[in-house]
Amino acid sequence: MSGRSLNKISILSGDGIGPEVITQALKVLTAVEIKYSIKWTIEHALIGACAIDATGDPFPEASLIACQSADAILLGAIGDPKYDNDPSALIRPEQGLLRMRKALGLFANIRPVKIYNQLLHLSVFKPEILKDVDFVIYRELTGGIYFGEKIKEATYSSDLCLYHRYEIERITHLAFQQAMTRKKKLTLVDKANVLETSRLWRSVVKELSDQYPEVTLDFLFIDNAAMQVILNPSRFDVVLCDNLFGDILSDEASVLSGSMGLLPSASKGDTSALYEPIHGSYPQAAGKDIANPLATILSVEMMLRDFGYFLEADDILKSVDKCIADGFLTEDLRPQVSFKCSEVGDKVAGLIFKNK
Repeated sequence: MSGRSLNKISILSGDGIGPEVITQALKVLTAVEIKYSIKWTIEHALIGACAIDATGDPFPEASLIACQSADAILLGAIGDPKYDNDPSALIRPEQGLLRMRKALGLFANIRPVKIYNQLLHLSVFKPEILKDVDFVIYRELTGGIYFGEKIKEATYSSDLCLYHRYEIERITHLAFQQAMTRKKKLTLVDKANVLETSRLWRSVVKELSDQYPEVTLDFLFIDNAAMQVILNPSRFDVVLCDNLFGDILSDEASVLSGSMGLLPSASKGDTSALYEPIHGSYPQAAGKDIANPLATILSVEMMLRDFGYFLEADDILKSVDKCIADGFLTEDLRPQVSFKCSEVGDKVAGLIFKNK
């Protein structure tokens, strides 16, 4: 992140396959340390179901302190079927994630969507639909319906969708700044024909666009945007969404690549930055050494690039690209002849040393 150095990294492995993919990411991080003579301080902390099991709290105070004292945070995944299958549970793993975002002020979630030509056959989409697809979604992360007042009565329930102007302004500036480094196009996704919060979003974004005259701004209602992700995904460059719409649209967009195990993400605030794969905890695969670690490894690449380690980040990208090109992949990408999660981690880490 601009103006900040990377000295301490907090690791929250989480639940399910989280510890397995994080282990592979740490292999790659260690390879970078050795090759470039860097030393980062690593601290592990709990979040999610494992934190509930250990402390009764999905995001205990010790974890908050570890995250607050870190320059960057690397998260695996959270979630456990014993909570998913119990709607009456008062304490849930997801509460830890929401609390962490709020406590650390992580207001901007950034999800790049990249297509690998070698894996086009894995997508449910025709290759011509995926041609030139390369966009990034900016999702507001600490406002909206997820954090609004909630009412639950015997015969009705309510979730308040609330946005303040400053919440929209801060992520909009980030999205416009990203657009300036890309194709200079920004699409706001909203529901301004129905929702007052969306009308506020559209008004604020229009106003701020005057500060970025080189960027072409357009608007799509969420229902149309969801359709365009399927029919014409190459039309997008930088996509800006509120919390709910961004959550839905980014998961939908992940299908384009053929596997959620390929897509990293970052969540940023004024003083904190968190990096994580977009996939969930995938409990069915936990402990089987079959999970795809590439999204977590690419999250490390995002982290290093954000903190100015450009050569190191390029090394990770080259190594991942080489793995994909050579078909050195886990079963979600190559079910006939697949490699273990740990083997892919070893491969990417080993390739770090071979890159020129």
